[in-house]
Amino acid sequence: MSLKTKAFIYQLLSFAILFIIVRFLVDAYTNLEGFWVPLTAFVAGTILAPQFQAVKTNEGEKLFMKWILMKGIKQIK
Repeated sequence: MSLKTKAFIYQLLSFAILFIIVRFLVDAYTNLEGFWVPLTAFVAGTILAPQFQAVKTNEGEKLFMKWILMKGIKQIK
């Protein structure tokens, strides 16, 4: 599996997990109804989910992660 595919899968899974958690929290602890619940969870999940990217360097292809809750960019592989 290529690193671009892994980056896409990691990003999709992290967004999905955050979306589900935030959706249940918004539904349980706010008075929002209808399409506002998934819309709020979508926006929060988009902002809070880490970003993964595969980059070709001189040493080969590497996987990097940037997250709003961490300082800087972290090399994964």
